[in-house]
Order: sequence, then structure tokens, then C-alpha cells
Amino acid sequence: MPGRPRRGPSFGGSSSHEKLMMANLASSLFAAEGIVTTESKAKALRPIAEKLITKAKKAQGTSPMRVHRIRQIQSYLRDKEMTNKLVNVVAPRYLERNGGYLRIMKLGPRHGDNAPMARIELI
Repeated sequence: MPGRPRRGPSFGGSSSHEKLMMANLASSLFAAEGIVTTESKAKALRPIAEKLITKAKKAQGTSPMRVHRIRQIQSYLRDKEMTNKLVNVVAPRYLERNGGYLRIMKLGPRHGDNAPMARIELI
């Protein structure tokens, strides 16, 4: 039997809506350095945010690709202030670390709809 394409979890709406939602969650995460959201959104946000931090780490110093990487981050986040904070404040903390910049802590169910909640934060 041939395999069939599999999709990851969707959060309602189109793929462009999901991309914008993840960008907003990432910029909120970098602004507050920790947010409370549902477990599935936190698990989907982790690889995106870690890749953004890795790009920001590679944009340190006088690399010839510095401007390109900053523009890549800017095009995803669509927020100059958060891009600036990510590159100049958050990324220098992780220069000696090879990954694992985020922690997800499970909190328990939400009161209204019993959705599993989690806190995702920078280590």
C-alpha cells in the first residue's frame, strides 16, 4: 500500500492563519520571556522559536550574513522591536548553548473548556 500524506495538528483556519498565529506567539514569548498557552500550541511553537533563536545567534558579530539573517527573522516576526530584542538581548545569552533554549511545563486543564495548558519559557 502506498503511503499517504500526513498532516500535523492544525489550529483552525488556513495555513497562513496558523503561520501568523505562531509568529504572534513567538513575538509574545520573546517579549515576556514566557507565556501560558495550550499544550499543543506550545509544542508547535517550540521548533519555530528555537530556529529563530539559532538564526539570531548566527547574526552575532560581523558575519557577512548578519543582515540577511536579521531580515529573515524580521520577515517572520513582522515586528522590529521584537527582532531587535531577539538579536541583541535574547540570543547573546545562548551563544555557548547548542540548543534546547525553551522549557515547556504542563500546568493542568483550563477552567472553562478543560483544555490542557502549558507554560513555555526561555531557559
